[in-house]
Amino acid sequence: MAQYDVVIVGSGPAGMTASIYAARADMKVLMLDKLAPGGQIINTNEIQNYTGMGTINGAELAMDMFNHTQELNVEFDYGTVNEIKEENGEKVVVCEEDNKTFTTKSVIIATGTRPRILGIESEQPYMGNGISWCAICDGAQYRGKDVVVIGGGNSAVEESIYLSGMVKSLTIVTMFDLTADPIACDKLRAMDNVTIYTYQNVEEFVGENGKLAGVRFKSTQTGEERIVNCDGVFEYIGLTPTTEFLKDTGLLNQFGYVEVNERMETKIPGIYGAGDCITKNLRQVITACADGAIAAQEASKYIKSL
Repeated sequence: MAQYDVVIVGSGPAGMTASIYAARADMKVLMLDKLAPGGQIINTNEIQNYTGMGTINGAELAMDMFNHTQELNVEFDYGTVNEIKEENGEKVVVCEEDNKTFTTKSVIIATGTRPRILGIESEQPYMGNGISWCAICDGAQYRGKDVVVIGGGNSAVEESIYLSGMVKSLTIVTMFDLTADPIACDKLRAMDNVTIYTYQNVEEFVGENGKLAGVRFKSTQTGEERIVNCDGVFEYIGLTPTTEFLKDTGLLNQFGYVEVNERMETKIPGIYGAGDCITKNLRQVITACADGAIAAQEASKYIKSL
């Protein structure tokens, strides 16, 4: 007999919202995550477009969401899921830790994404040692120093605004133009200590005495090369879905995202997707929450139909 009505894999905004809706539908819920609840938003300094909140710190919003789940007695456990399989008409969620397993009637996959890396040879020696993906976590160590941000999307621009208030100089290097919210882009461009280089390819991370010392990049329009000296680099060049454990299920598209329909259904009955790990056009906190709500409602209907 199944231990749970639904196991939710992931505890970001999508997973937590799904757990709230599932609990309110009188389902027995387990929410699993290998890290602390909150997903990517715990590394975001300011969220300014979540309805009703104005400007709020990402970690604060994550804690408010998690507290809401606990008010509804949602069970939470740490676990790295490495397989979801079918046995005797039920789903079995297998965790890496001690091969711990949970049986359930339905599963909601809400594992989100992680930052993408450039993948150039000179990047590896400085990952976590000069190159970072979290300004909230690591920005303070560069107070009064020179920093390069690679990327021009929403995350790059928002985190650059945050960093510019503490660093000596900030250089933005992006493959295209700035593509973030126009108001945020205008704010960044107006800052005195910010220099922006658009249409550039990063060629090399330059080291000196074993430490990161600069970034060499080349214009895609003129071919001109430039080296900017820096003490640290932050990369914001996109995201990769955290879905490797599903690679043999047939649920993923060619880019590794979970394929779902408008009801968050995958091709396997009883398995749903929600949040940034699914095929969709807009990856924002508010759309992740909407996905989670839909997935939980559909899971509830599925269980009633059994």
